[in-house]
Amino acid sequence: MVERRPALTLLAHLTLILGVLIVAFPVYLTFVASTQTAEQIAQSRPLSLLPGDHMLETWKLALFGGETSAGSKIPAALPMLKISLISALVISIGKIAISLLSAFAIVYFRFPFKQFFFWAIFVTLMLPVEVRIGPTYEVVADLGLLNSYAGLTVPLIASATATFLFRQFFMTVPDELVEAARMDGAGPMRFFKDVLLPLSSTSIAALFVIQFIYGWNQYLWPLLVTTEESMYPVVMGIKRLVAGESYTEWNVVMATALLAMIPPALVVMLMQKWFVKGLVDTEK
Repeated sequence: MVERRPALTLLAHLTLILGVLIVAFPVYLTFVASTQTAEQIAQSRPLSLLPGDHMLETWKLALFGGETSAGSKIPAALPMLKISLISALVISIGKIAISLLSAFAIVYFRFPFKQFFFWAIFVTLMLPVEVRIGPTYEVVADLGLLNSYAGLTVPLIASATATFLFRQFFMTVPDELVEAARMDGAGPMRFFKDVLLPLSSTSIAALFVIQFIYGWNQYLWPLLVTTEESMYPVVMGIKRLVAGESYTEWNVVMATALLAMIPPALVVMLMQKWFVKGLVDTEK
């Protein structure tokens, strides 16, 4: 029997509400700033907590670009959002596909030096990004992949973490399933497609959410491999809005920042059930 304690329940709810307020308040301030003009933001000390009446023109300027009343040129956020979306999807799907296949090979195939190759993949977890980023950039530059989607995504689609997680999960699959599939005449790829992939669906969903956000928030790598504004992702676009002009249009910066939050937030909300299940599933 579960003992009910109203005081502890109230304390837990108050703690949760406080946490939500702490997280949501900066987002609300960002929204308020995006509904005002740059002059109002510069003159208001402290910033007003009530939305202004310039939301439509600010968001239109952030999405499609143009010139402000102060003469600042604003780049359109829509192409940058498209680049970020394509990069995040390619990185997340590529990481999952390669990790699934590599884990499948390590667990279910016998070949020379299998453990050596597994540990070689695992050791890459200990190498910080800064160690690998120089040689990786040189390879990308030599292949002529600068300022391209391939240069933005291909060097980031390998994941030792995802390979390790799928390998650990595949090792928990009962041997009876393998034997049953073999008796039914299923080959390796059919077993992979019809048995392992459905069993791994929750893990795939959880990893997709994590890797999508990872790909969407990339800044250092795009900063190196893109020199043309037409290939800037939205994270670089926000930085350019802040440092690109002598006069910063903070209302447009805030609107662009909110636009950059929407796709990852939608992915998390739409896949929340699968994400939580993939992290806490007792079968893992």
